[in-house]
Amino acid sequence: MQDFTFFNPTRIEFGKGKEANIGQYAKDFGVGSVLVLYGSERIKKDGLYGRVTASLDEQGISYSALGGVISNPVISKVREAVKVVKENNLQGIVAVGGGSVADSAKAIAAGAKYDGDVWDFFIGKAVVEDAIPVFTIMTLAATGSEMNPYGVVTNEETQQKYNLGGPSLFPKVSVINPELMATVTPDYLAYSAVDIFAHCLDLYFTAKVFPEFTAALIENILETVMRTTSVLMKNPADYDARAEFAWASTMALNGNTFVGVADNSFDTHIIEHAMGGLYNVPHGAGLAVVLPAWMKSIKDQMPERFERFAEKMFGESDADAGIAKLTEWFSAIGAPVTFAQAGLAADAVDPIAENAFGIAKLWGMDQLYPQQRIAEILKLAVK
Repeated sequence: MQDFTFFNPTRIEFGKGKEANIGQYAKDFGVGSVLVLYGSERIKKDGLYGRVTASLDEQGISYSALGGVISNPVISKVREAVKVVKENNLQGIVAVGGGSVADSAKAIAAGAKYDGDVWDFFIGKAVVEDAIPVFTIMTLAATGSEMNPYGVVTNEETQQKYNLGGPSLFPKVSVINPELMATVTPDYLAYSAVDIFAHCLDLYFTAKVFPEFTAALIENILETVMRTTSVLMKNPADYDARAEFAWASTMALNGNTFVGVADNSFDTHIIEHAMGGLYNVPHGAGLAVVLPAWMKSIKDQMPERFERFAEKMFGESDADAGIAKLTEWFSAIGAPVTFAQAGLAADAVDPIAENAFGIAKLWGMDQLYPQQRIAEILKLAVK
């Protein structure tokens, strides 16, 4: 096990009805005014917005509201929100939604403390040194954004889907009420499951130093996701399954799976971010296409790790069988596994590879992932 420092300051409030306490949670951090950020107007129809604003009113916290955050969130909405925050001198952000809203909130929080263009943080022109407090109320489990300091946003003009991060972007408090996730559609449940798999398997198949504890933790997260997804596909209202799925999602990217690990990378995300930035493919759907293809391309680099995965997850004895079973499971839950199923033509390979190479350079991985290698991986998913 590698030496490590573990730091995660986010307070999780997990359980039924906890969103009604968001005013108190914000007040605990001395916040007197907030931007309520959300995606769909559905939260007004189902009463969630009303519960949130009533809680803020109860604690004397003033607020401005801004909706319209979309899946694959965009920088124009972030810029719009930064303007609202600055013009109204808002002290914090309450993000109500899934990972797209939480990621946008982090970018807005950083932009609120910065005199330049918020996109500077995404392209390495500026470093996030300060941010206003972020509070999240999650309505979708997938990205783990509720308990980590990272966010991903797309620049519509340049078609770049890039990330930002920094210690000040950890949410102060995140509410995880599984009841709020009961209306997630089957396709987005599938995409969420795939996203969790990718967070875990990028690490599982690349880390050079990989403690047994971490391997077993990841395998438990993945088993939990498979088991609960099966339950939720049949009964979306099953609270216990929804709760376990939600916590597995959080645990997959809150730092626990990185403890004692060294020399790992987020390879599939380099490629999928390009796919999403260019063609607006939902993140989990893009990962379902990329992940099996990437696994096929690297299976000989760590054969023992792939054999372990096949045996632990599917009771199979070799790498190819494990990859095939994973691909079958993605298909069974309704996720696309080929370009065609994701609505992409074969001629999308080269544009995605070129775009992804730009991300690889930004992440210092251009030697490992030259454009031609990325194209070869993508071709494995063209059928």
